Amino acid sequence: MSFTTSGRDQLKSGFAHVGGRARRGRRLAGALCARVFFFFLLTADSSTMANEARPCPCDIGDKIEYGSLGEEVQIEHIKAYVVKPKAPTEKALIIIHDIFGWQLPNTRYMVDMLASHGCIAVCPDFFIGKEPWSPSNDWSGFQQWLEDKKPTNINKEVDAVLKYLKGQCGVSRIGVVGFCWGGVATHYISLQYPEIKAGVSVYGIVREKEDRYDLKSPTFFIFAENDFVIPLDQVTALEEKLKEKCTVDFQVKIFPNQTHGFVHRKREDINEPDRRYIQEARQDMINWLNKYV
Repeated sequence: MSFTTSGRDQLKSGFAHVGGRARRGRRLAGALCARVFFFFLLTADSSTMANEARPCPCDIGDKIEYGSLGEEVQIEHIKAYVVKPKAPTEKALIIIHDIFGWQLPNTRYMVDMLASHGCIAVCPDFFIGKEPWSPSNDWSGFQQWLEDKKPTNINKEVDAVLKYLKGQCGVSRIGVVGFCWGGVATHYISLQYPEIKAGVSVYGIVREKEDRYDLKSPTFFIFAENDFVIPLDQVTALEEKLKEKCTVDFQVKIFPNQTHGFVHRKREDINEPDRRYIQEARQDMINWLNKYV
């Protein structure tokens, strides 16, 4: 998964959508975020937050208006956003969205960015047509909304996408990247699918499986230091247990002064103090995928 000249041109075109031709939008739901975090801190202890039961009680951050470079296709029973490089490739990435769904412009920007490094990138609708979470929803209904959207109940969708990538796209090396809800799903896939060459779980942890440390694929975990959703004691416990029980390569990295969602829902062009960490996390992600996919 190397960075090609055509990839740089494609990514540059993507930046033009964000910075020049497209309208910029920034929805900073500060009051909502504070209310949400206070609610969850009161109603959930640290052992049940930020896992498959509560994968992402957070605000949407810096939502961008982005045109995207790929196309929507039908893969068996699910829709998916797909970006293909100009040159043939045997490598592909499955990008797993957060609670705001597969059509969130921020996520599609990340799909395009990853595809610009010379691989096929596909972001399926893991909610299978069901409504994603909306920033205007009342968080008291989050658990009910989540009932039929468990990030550890995705095998049918993963199998369909793997079949599509291998059969119709001719790829043989596949990695997975997921954000928030998708980070939990990525951790889960890394436990279930040895054929996946690498995973990058961005702010997500599986906690309810007894074998959650028995990774089958090399996995990179990205976390934020100031994450109300994932307390650092969960991150520390994960790393300690992985060191004790995991037999494949892994890395756990905490980014200082960052908050939940910083990698894909915080724009580096308008968050100068965070620019370094946003870019570093994205480059770490690419380096890990280059190493194993």
